[in-house]
This record gives sequence, C-alpha cells and structure tokens, in this order.
Amino acid sequence: MYVPQSNQLTAPLIANLNWILSVSWDFKNELGRRCRNKIHQPYSCREKETKELEFRKKKIEEDLRVDKIENKFAVHYDAIEAQLKSSTIGLVTLDEMKAKQDTVIKEREQRIAQRKAEKEQKKKEEMEAKKAQKELQKKQIRALSFLGEEDDEEEEEEEEEEEQKASTDDDDVSDEEYDDYRAGDAPPSKKKKIGKNPDVDTSFLPDRDREEEENRQREKLRLEWCKTQEALKNEEMDVTYSYWDGSGHRKTIKVTKGTSIYQFLQRCLESLRSEFGELRTVTADQLMYVKEDLILPHHYTFYDLIVTKARGKSGPLFAFHARDDIRIQSDATREKEDSHAGKVLLRNWYERNKHIFPASRWEPYDPNKTYAKYTISDKHK
Repeated sequence: MYVPQSNQLTAPLIANLNWILSVSWDFKNELGRRCRNKIHQPYSCREKETKELEFRKKKIEEDLRVDKIENKFAVHYDAIEAQLKSSTIGLVTLDEMKAKQDTVIKEREQRIAQRKAEKEQKKKEEMEAKKAQKELQKKQIRALSFLGEEDDEEEEEEEEEEEQKASTDDDDVSDEEYDDYRAGDAPPSKKKKIGKNPDVDTSFLPDRDREEEENRQREKLRLEWCKTQEALKNEEMDVTYSYWDGSGHRKTIKVTKGTSIYQFLQRCLESLRSEFGELRTVTADQLMYVKEDLILPHHYTFYDLIVTKARGKSGPLFAFHARDDIRIQSDATREKEDSHAGKVLLRNWYERNKHIFPASRWEPYDPNKTYAKYTISDKHK
C-alpha cells in the first residue's frame, strides 16, 4: 500500500487556502469600496444638482437679457412686415416698396402715438375723477367740522373760485346787468356756512392756539422755577463742622447752598492744614464728611439735602447749625429737631476705628432709606 508523503498532502491544501484568502480579501476590498461610494454618493449627487441648477439659472438670466433688448424691436418690425405683405400684391419696384414701407411705418407710429395719448387721457380723467371725489369728501367734512382752520380754508377756496369766475365772466356781462348793478341792486348772497355752536363745550377738542399758549405758560413757569432755584443755590450759609481725630475740634465755615461736599472738604482742608500737621499732604479725596451718622458722598450738594428735607439716623441732614445735645425735660416724647455738627475726618482713621463707637454706627447715605425715628445710641445701628 502506498502512503503519500506529508509534503504531497499539504501543498494542495496550502494552495487552496491561499486562493480562498485572496478571494475573500478581494471581496472585502470591493465591499468596502461600494460602502464608501454609497456613503459619499448623496453628497456628490447634491453637489452635481446644485451646479446644474446654478448653470441653468445663469443661462436663463443671459437669455432674458438678450430677449429684452431684441424684443424691443422685434415686435414692431414683425407687425410692419406683416402689414406690408398683406397690402402688397404682385410685383412692385424698389422705390414703390420703400415708399410703401415708409407709409406703413408712419401709420404704425401714428396708431401707437394715438393709443398712448388715449391711455394718458384715460389716466388723466381717472385722476381728475378721484380728485373731484376727494374734494367732495373734504367739503362734506368741512360742513360738519367745528374747527376754525377748515372754515378759513373753505373761505379761501370760495374766494379763489369767485376770482376765477369774475375773470372768466367779465366779457359776458351785458349792459343791462351792469346798469342794474350800478343802480344799487345788491349782489347775490353767498351760501350760508355752518359754523361753531357757541353753546357747545369744545374744550376737549384739539386747539392749536390753546396748546401753544399752554406750552408758553409751562416754559415761563420752568424758567421762573430755574431762576428761583439758582438764586437759592447762590445763598450763603454758615456750616458748623468738627474735625474728628478721636476728639472733636469744632469750626465754622461760610459756603453757598450749591456747594458740593467735595468742594466743602477742600475749603475745610485749607483752613485746617495750618493747625494739624497730618493734613498737610492730604487731598479732599482722602477726607470723609459724616453728618448724623451717615457718610455723605462727595457729589452731593447742600442744596440737594435742603430741598429733599433729608433725614439722618440721629437728626436732620438739611440743618447745618449745631447746638448742644440737650433734651427738653418737660416733654421727653417730642422729637429733637436740632442737628449735630458734621464730622470731617481722614478716611484711613475711619478704616482703623470703624469697629469702635461712634464709627461703628456710621453707614453710607442712601436716599431711598427712611429713618422714622432719630436714635443716638449704639444698639440701633
């Protein structure tokens, strides 16, 4: 019995396996390529459709451009040629043909001009009819109107119509009519107009003269008020303040009511520098003004506090004279109206001592916050 060797058995198997692997690899590559084509196919088709659409659009625009120019002349000459063909019979000479052509062109142009004139005349008649209808509506509105301006316009129109009639009818007046007029016959009376009823209240209706008078009165009052406020701002007053460095150093300075807190601090600094050495290199930005336990911003003016009757935590902010804090013993329920001297101090002193009384009570001024009752103790901060 013959037994094949191992090499003779494995060689065909290896060849078959290689063939199967190559076929499967080719199939796999073909399948991958087709899948990729399917994925990219919609995008490529869409791009092709977009390009074709743009190409067609451009072509249509170019065709329309050419047609617009050609159609201006094509219709005219086609009609002339058709008329020549219908009116020409038999053989004619060149001169006769040219003369016939000129005649046809002139007739054609006359017909076109006549149609155009008819259209313009029709349009003009329509415009005149619309205008007459609007005038009729205006006259009907004027007959029911209470406004004097419309009556004036009606009178002006009637005067213009009378002048036109007089100018056109001068030549048609007979001698008898002229003699009658000279003899003293009264001219024909005008048509009676409907005017305002004096018994009807028309105050609710718009009136230009009344509105202008009200505006003038408002402007006059505004100017008077501004003048009064400006005079109030220029009034001088004495402000009592205390330079505070832990203890008070009371002083008085004269300023106008329109002076701002910043300007007031500058004036105070000028008078305090010679007495207090720590203020020689200080500017007004480094100072604070505390009035009735409220830190007042630099942009406020004394006028603002006076006009608004501003209230602080321990007294009024609109009073700048200072008295000793003495209560009336006989009436303890009466609110004290005297104010305390405002404190001028360094900002860095406040930062170091704001946890200690009285600086612990101080807070920035808020115009929207109200203080129903004055307090001076530390428990109601």
